[in-house]
Amino acid sequence: MKKTGTLYLIPTVLADNTQDQVISPQVKETVQQMTYFIVENLRTARRYVKSICPELVIEQLKFVQIDKDATAAQVQASLKPLLEQGMDAGVISEAGCPGVADPGAEVVKHAHQKSIKVVPFAGPSAILLSLMASGFNGQQFCFHGYLPIDKRDRLQALRQLEKEMQQRNQTQIFMETPYRNNKLLDDLLATLHPDTKLCIAANITSPEHEFIQTKSISQWRGKLPDIHKQPTVFLIYR
Repeated sequence: MKKTGTLYLIPTVLADNTQDQVISPQVKETVQQMTYFIVENLRTARRYVKSICPELVIEQLKFVQIDKDATAAQVQASLKPLLEQGMDAGVISEAGCPGVADPGAEVVKHAHQKSIKVVPFAGPSAILLSLMASGFNGQQFCFHGYLPIDKRDRLQALRQLEKEMQQRNQTQIFMETPYRNNKLLDDLLATLHPDTKLCIAANITSPEHEFIQTKSISQWRGKLPDIHKQPTVFLIYR
């Protein structure tokens, strides 16, 4: 009976040039033995593999891109080398842990359907690291991904998140496209109750630029950081 390959979930860095601090030797040792990768972005994945395993010849490795627009057929095709050739594969996200707020989840779903063994490696998760550093409820929390782009819909979503936070005693976690961060901050201050607490967690794990602070909405007024184009996680709690 032909042996099926294993699907490894390879964590990546959140901040540039931090691989020596946040990526474990186990991840590097596994990547060293691989020749096949299923990735969200070809360019950044190649650069990342080279950064943690400089001895590898990138041209000798195979990278297949599975992003948010990939079809089910493309996802299934990406797993064929594991099923037909017994190759191991590594799933690499744009940042952090693959499968969490990430199209790699589709690859993992199909892998389970095909009885392919899935092995996750520990790595930096902006969602969990921001929750850890917020001082908010870590027993009950919900991640909502990106909020609506339309201003009216976004304000309504914020009011709903605040309502759920109060009713469920639940930390609410969300993100925004980095170039819209400052506009979201303005909406948060204009919409939420003055006593609601907001944690702003930007550039997580960056030695020089990490910014994580929790204050009430009233305390943030007039003292907002400039986080334009900086990767940021937002959390609210009572």
